[in-house]
Amino acid sequence: MKKTKALVLLNMGAARSKDELKIFLLNMFNDENIINIKNKTLRSMLASFIVMMRHDSAWKNYEQIGGCSPLHKLTDELITKLEIILPEYYITTAMRYTSQFAQTAIAKIKDQKIKDITLLPLYPQYSTTTTKSSLDDFLSKAATNMNINIIEPFYENELYNQAIINNIKESINEYSSYELIFSAHGLPQKIVDKGDVYQEHIEQNVKILSDMLKVQNINFGSISLAYQSKVGPMKWLTPSLDDSLKDFKDKNVLIYPISFIIDNSETVFELDIEYREIAQQIGINDYKVVKCLNDDDIFVSAIKDIIS
Repeated sequence: MKKTKALVLLNMGAARSKDELKIFLLNMFNDENIINIKNKTLRSMLASFIVMMRHDSAWKNYEQIGGCSPLHKLTDELITKLEIILPEYYITTAMRYTSQFAQTAIAKIKDQKIKDITLLPLYPQYSTTTTKSSLDDFLSKAATNMNINIIEPFYENELYNQAIINNIKESINEYSSYELIFSAHGLPQKIVDKGDVYQEHIEQNVKILSDMLKVQNINFGSISLAYQSKVGPMKWLTPSLDDSLKDFKDKNVLIYPISFIIDNSETVFELDIEYREIAQQIGINDYKVVKCLNDDDIFVSAIKDIIS
């Protein structure tokens, strides 16, 4: 079938080598949505300094997961399934901080002689640091004659949420013997105070999922929300996952990474290795992390529903 439209999956990207990790970090800390310094020269100097300080230690974390984030491979697997149910679409990616970058995706779409483009940010909840950053990057490079449709945050989509429920159900048998924590990537409080709706979307998503679990008679010991990935002395969203885990000594904990669609270093390393060590030190009996949706069949159907 002739491809008449393009679907572009937007995400942050991820490192597949030590050199690419440096590229990832430099691009991320050069992003004005992340480091809010208007002066490009100053921001670039600060980014270089941060990368110099963090590159080697960050790579040691990557070495514990084989020296490569799973994000790109898992995204390719998702695209393979999407191509089956969306045969009219040319499907590609535009990553924010590593290849494939937006300009490459746009060049490929031009080669296909396609002008109708749907952008799907793979961030269920909106944030200036993720959704806005990726959209601004793509739109700044797109041709003026491209007809671009932007998909809004999809955390309320029923199929998307049911896919999460199914993943949770498949992770354990005795729900009542586990405490469920929805773990979201943290954000500095000052970004939320400036009007970022991320926290609001996360809390709404947790409410939707909690209600669905109740309706489906899936009853955990407790359901809560916590934020991971805090760095530096600045105030971030609370409660932190570190602090939340302290409430569950001698109990079983199930973690669901609510702000991620595709598994990456922050799920397979941070949640599954780093926080597991913290849980063991606290004295948590059993600590499990649910996989992201990745190429889940119901989520694939959810994307078809979302873009339609």
